[in-house]
Amino acid sequence: MADQRDTGLLLDPKYDAAGLITAVATDAATGDLLMVAHMNADALAATLAMGEAHFWSRSRARLWKKGETSGHVLRVRDVRIDCDQDSVWLICDPAGPACHTGARSCFYRRVTGDALSPLD
Repeated sequence: MADQRDTGLLLDPKYDAAGLITAVATDAATGDLLMVAHMNADALAATLAMGEAHFWSRSRARLWKKGETSGHVLRVRDVRIDCDQDSVWLICDPAGPACHTGARSCFYRRVTGDALSPLD
């Protein structure tokens, strides 16, 4: 039997031991996968309140707004959560490249055997 988190209508994210959930961001216009990051409760709350994607940076150990230095914010159109509420899907309008490398998406390479090849 599924518990209330699985079937109910109350937002009750299931954060991991580090207090994080996985967040994926896609482009609202194209459906392309833009990036995968992590959110803590503060990042999710800021995203919902401000309509722009916020994440928890594991490397910097702090909350960050996507595009806070580059200007390449992700304006959030829709937020969805998976069945057991341990991952979030942000459907966004990107204001520029999503990747810190300048690529439109963080997923700009294909795995080919033991090598990588750029996508066209």
